Amino acid sequence: MFQTPQSGSEEHWGSLGAGSPPGQFQALPFPCSPPGCGSDGRGAPMAAHLVRRCCRRLLLPGPPGLPRPPPGAAPGPGRAPPAAAPRPLRTGPPRWAETPQAQPREEGPEQQLRELIQGATDPQELLQLCGRHGLSSNLAGMAIARLARLAHGHPEAPAIHGDPRLLRLLDTVDGQISQVWNVTLVQVLRALPVLGLPRAGRQVRSVEQEVLWRLRRLPLRQLVQLAEHLAGHRDSPLLPEVLRKLELRWTELEGTRTVVTLMAKVGHLAPALMERLEDKALELAEQLDVDEIRRMAMALALQQRRCVPLLRALSYHLLQKPPELGLPVLTDLLFAYSKLNFQQPQVLHRLSLELQPHLGALTPAQVSRCARSFAALRWLSRPLAEGIAQYSLDNTQAMSVAHLCAIVVSFARLNFQPSSGEEFFTMLHEQLQGQVQQLDPHVLTDLVWSLCVLQQARPPYLHQVLNPDFHTRLRGDTSPRAQSSWQKLVHINATARLETPGYRGPFLPPEALGGDGDRDKDKDKATPLQQGLREALPGALGGRDLGRYDVHTVFGWDIDAEVVLDGDNKPLPVGDFTAPHLPHSQGTKPLPPGAKRLAILRWEFPQFSSRGRELLGRGALARRHLRRAGFLLVEVPHYEFLELKLERQRVSYLRDKVAKAVASDMATDTAPDTAA
Repeated sequence: MFQTPQSGSEEHWGSLGAGSPPGQFQALPFPCSPPGCGSDGRGAPMAAHLVRRCCRRLLLPGPPGLPRPPPGAAPGPGRAPPAAAPRPLRTGPPRWAETPQAQPREEGPEQQLRELIQGATDPQELLQLCGRHGLSSNLAGMAIARLARLAHGHPEAPAIHGDPRLLRLLDTVDGQISQVWNVTLVQVLRALPVLGLPRAGRQVRSVEQEVLWRLRRLPLRQLVQLAEHLAGHRDSPLLPEVLRKLELRWTELEGTRTVVTLMAKVGHLAPALMERLEDKALELAEQLDVDEIRRMAMALALQQRRCVPLLRALSYHLLQKPPELGLPVLTDLLFAYSKLNFQQPQVLHRLSLELQPHLGALTPAQVSRCARSFAALRWLSRPLAEGIAQYSLDNTQAMSVAHLCAIVVSFARLNFQPSSGEEFFTMLHEQLQGQVQQLDPHVLTDLVWSLCVLQQARPPYLHQVLNPDFHTRLRGDTSPRAQSSWQKLVHINATARLETPGYRGPFLPPEALGGDGDRDKDKDKATPLQQGLREALPGALGGRDLGRYDVHTVFGWDIDAEVVLDGDNKPLPVGDFTAPHLPHSQGTKPLPPGAKRLAILRWEFPQFSSRGRELLGRGALARRHLRRAGFLLVEVPHYEFLELKLERQRVSYLRDKVAKAVASDMATDTAPDTAA
C-alpha cells in the first residue's frame, strides 16, 4: 500500500483525496521517512494510523444528506480498498445528534402537522389529531409537550394519563428518541411529570438518559430550563450534572433574568455555582430593574449569603431608581436587609420614608414584620414608629396578641416611647388579659422584658414569669434561645426588686443569679474598646488593687470596673467592703459615711441606634438598674474612647470622666438645699 518514492519526485507528498468520489479517501504514497522522522521506517505506522482514523471518521453514520460512497465502487490506482461494513463505535447517540441542530424548513404534510399541533386548544382535540396521523418521533415529542401545557389545570387531566393515544405517542418518542430535537427533548422531559408519569417509570428514565447523553452539547438556555425544572426534584440523577455544567459555563450567562432565576431556584443546591452567580450578578447589577433587585436580595436572604460587595451594588443602583417603589419591593427589601444584618443608611431612610404612607394598606402580619425588621437593623424612624403605634390603635380588633407582642418587643429594642403611650399601653394590657398564660414561654419572657424596658411591667406579669413553675423549665435548657431567655429573666428579677415597690414576690433564687451572664472572660475575644479599658483603668484608678474588674452583678449586668471613693474622692480598697450587688460578697465592712460606688460601663457600637448616639433599650435598662442599685455611672462610649490612640490620653480621659461623674453627683445632692 505504501511505496517509497524517489527523492525529489513530485509524488513525494501528493494531495489527499484528489479526484476521489464523494465519501472516498485516496491513499497516496507516504514516505517512510518524512522530515523529522529519521530513516528507520517509523513513519509508515504513523501514516497508516492516520489513514485508518480518517476512514473511520468518514464512514461513521451521519445525518441525512451526508455524501456516501457509491455502492460497489472499486478502488482505483493508488486508492485505499473499500472498508468493510462499519461497526458501531459509540454506545450513545451519534455525534451529529448531540450537536445543536437548526430546525429545517419543512414543507408539505410535516409542516401542516406541526402547525395543527401548535394550534390545538383542547387536550382531546390534540389526542384525536395525533390518533389520525402517524407522527415522527420529533412531532410526537412536540405533541406531548403541547398536551402537557393544555392539560395543566384542565378538569380532564387525570383521564389523560391512561389514554392509549398518549401511550402510543410515548412509545413513538421512546423508539426513535435519538431523532428528537434538543428543544423538543427538553420540553418532553418537563412535560412528563405534568402528565402524571412516575419519575421512576421507563419513559421518564429513557428521556433523562438521552438528555444526559446530550448534556455537554446543549445550549445554555436549555440548561437553565433543565435546572429550573429539576430544582424541585432533588433525587433526579440529572440534577448534579446540570448544576456542574452550569458552574463550568457560568461566563456564558447573559441577561439579568436568567441570573436572578438561577440564584432563586438552584443557588441553595450548589454553593460553588452560587458564588459564580454572585460574581455574574455583580457584573450585571446596573441592568437590574427594581423587581429583579428585590428577587436577588430575597434569594441572598433566604440562603443566608451576606455578599457585601453585591449588597452594596444593589443598594447603590436601588437608590438610582425613580421614587415610588412598590409595596412588595419595600417589605421584601426590608426583610432581606434585616435578615442579612446589612445596614445601608440611605436605603433604610428611603424604605422608611416610602413605607409610611402605605401603612394603612398593610396587614397586621406585615406591619409586625416591618417593625421587627427595623428593630433588628437598629433603625429608629420616629414618624414610622408613631404610625405603627397608631395603626395598632386603629386596628385593635384585627391585631392578634402575637402581632402586638412583636410590635412591643420592637419598640423596646429601639427604646421608643410612642407619643400616645397611655392609650397604646392601655389597649395592650386589655388585649393581654387572659392571654398571657397561652403564650410560648420564650415569647412571654420577651414580652415582659420589653415591658420592663418601657417601664410598663405590672406585678401580674412579673409574677407569671418569676414563678418557680415557669423558670425551672428554662434552667436546664442549654440552647441559645433558652440562655437568652434566662438572661432576660434575671433582668426582670432586677426590675421587680429595684423598680416595682409594690411587688412582693416570688423572685429568682439567689443561687440562680451567680452565673457568668454575658461576660466575656476570654481576653483573646475582647473587643478593642474592652481591651483598651483593661489596659488604661489601673493607671486611671491609681492601681490595680484599688478596683474590681470585669464584675458580674446579680442584676444581670456586667461592669468593666468598680471603685469606691471616700468623702474626699480618694479611692479605697474595694475588696474590704460589703458588696450586695455581687453573688458572693468578699468584704465585711460597710461603706463609710459619704463614700460612693462608681461603676465604669463601656458602650459598644451595637448598643447604639444606627441613626445617632442614642442607647437602645438594653443599655437604657442597664443604666436605670445600676443607678437604682446605688452606683455612680462612668459611661465610656466607643466613639470617644477609640479616638484616643495613646495610653496617656486614655488614662487622662478616664480620670476626667470620673471627676465629672462625681461633680455631677455632688451638684445633684446640693440642688435641693439650694432650692430650699
